[in-house]
Amino acid sequence: MENAKPYVAIVDDDASVCRAIRRLLLSIGIDADTFLSGDEFLNAWSDVSVRRPGCVILDIHMPGTNGLEVQRQLSGYGIPVIIITAFDEIDLRQQALTSGAAGYLRKPFTDSILLSTVEMALQGAPSPDTE
Repeated sequence: MENAKPYVAIVDDDASVCRAIRRLLLSIGIDADTFLSGDEFLNAWSDVSVRRPGCVILDIHMPGTNGLEVQRQLSGYGIPVIIITAFDEIDLRQQALTSGAAGYLRKPFTDSILLSTVEMALQGAPSPDTE
């Protein structure tokens, strides 16, 4: 039986970004947990008792395991990944989208763009490449 309430994992090394996105998601009834590194998320993900997110919002540039590597490790699980980054590099954008990212957002992005991208990802619809 699936959770009635959508659940999103937010992975970003900036705690204030994690808090802001979590508050925004909670305001529309989407539950969220935050992780301050790719390694922290992957360690939690390896625990079978941890619930599976309907979507992962993932920063590219983080210490330790970067976002693209986390995305690679999640491939095959059918979990939509939304990439967020302050450093929009064409090669990284192409790599993320080619690897199946449900969205690619440059920081700063608007609340409405993030929410529509998350909602599309949770519904399984591919999101357009969002500037």
